[in-house]
Amino acid sequence: MQLYNTLSGNKTPFVPQDANRVTVYVCGPTVYSYAHIGNARPAVVFDVLTRWLRRRYPQVVYVRNITDIDDKINAAAVKEGVDIRTITDRYAAAYHEDLAALGVALPDLEPRVTEHLPQIIDMIGRLIGSGHAYAAEGHVLFHTRSFADYGALSRRDAESLQAGARVEVAPYKKDPGDFVLWKPSIEAQPGWDSPWGRGRPGWHIECSAMAEALLGDTLDIHGGGHDLVFPHHENEIAQSRCAHGGAPFARYWVHNGFVNVNAEKMSKSIGNVLLVRKLLEQGPGEAIRLVLLTAHYRQPLDWTDAVIPEANKKLDRLYGALRSLADVPAAADAGLPESVAAALDDDLNTPQALAALFELARDANKATDTAEKARIKAQLQAAGDALGLLQMGHEQWFAGGAEVDGLSAEAEALLDERAAARAARDWAGSDRLRDQLKALGVAVEDGKDGQRWRRL
Repeated sequence: MQLYNTLSGNKTPFVPQDANRVTVYVCGPTVYSYAHIGNARPAVVFDVLTRWLRRRYPQVVYVRNITDIDDKINAAAVKEGVDIRTITDRYAAAYHEDLAALGVALPDLEPRVTEHLPQIIDMIGRLIGSGHAYAAEGHVLFHTRSFADYGALSRRDAESLQAGARVEVAPYKKDPGDFVLWKPSIEAQPGWDSPWGRGRPGWHIECSAMAEALLGDTLDIHGGGHDLVFPHHENEIAQSRCAHGGAPFARYWVHNGFVNVNAEKMSKSIGNVLLVRKLLEQGPGEAIRLVLLTAHYRQPLDWTDAVIPEANKKLDRLYGALRSLADVPAAADAGLPESVAAALDDDLNTPQALAALFELARDANKATDTAEKARIKAQLQAAGDALGLLQMGHEQWFAGGAEVDGLSAEAEALLDERAAARAARDWAGSDRLRDQLKALGVAVEDGKDGQRWRRL
């Protein structure tokens, strides 16, 4: 398996530290509002990656954190007049609901920052003790010039980082690029006791401390969106390596590209932020997942009004292929097609894997031999599992994702009447009944085996 490593800038064979245990850490959500489609992309990408790793290695430990200490959370809590836990619990639950609809499995571990304050305080203390951090006016800051490799991940030299640091240049900083590890809290703000006074941690130190506590000093894979390369992941590397005596923090850095909307960057100021739960009103979660897999994970993905309807049609083809094989048991000895495996081994090339999946669907529609049909059915199911697609029965898909429990008596009667009209070659009556069924939320498809229905 090959992975593109942001740190090295090229695609290299993936070799974990321990062939029996692969460790993965991915930066999760800051839970102060509902997830948008840009938040969903890394969740889906790393869901596919960990699915694939679990096929290759005996154990994979996947950690995706929840950031539940943040100034935006504080602001939301103040606005509603509630405790921050009310805000974080609400939006963490909503995040889980949205991702479940997209077929994203829960990680093995999901730490919260509020559960790891002792580990965060301990790491900050070690950084001060080794001369890489300093306390000033109730703050603790990491001294970026103390780490010679600062800027290696984002490929920025130290001078440009200092000059262009996107942080407030406070008088207590030794250098403009020094970043906060701990900051004081006023009485009205959430805070925790520490050797430097009552306060709260900075964003970057949180992930370093949680990753160390759960996975050790060196991770196999650290992932997240491309927007996290600088400053978040750059700062994580600096503080983690300095806290660990120079040991590498992550062997492979994997970053997914942005989701744009109609070729524009998604932005609150533009007003084009697409919430996952709003998109789920336009189509099923599996269609949204398919859209997110149609572009290579490292490339930008452009979201338009057409992508969900297109994905629905594609899934109709895939589920239609499975429906055509309904009377054939899947072959027990037919595993994942080599074409799909090769694509996923090649830096998680999901567009190529999808192309192979649709080729299988075409083969299914042409197959006449029973043994060949059984092989194709097994391979379709295995490829779907690898990508997190085709996770419901074809009856349920064509019933609009609802549990298959029949139709209303009125719809059943109209379907029977339409079948009789078609048998009598009453095409005008057939079309009229199709329209009546559509008004009831039932779409009818005609095929060589007669009419089939699905809920709209």
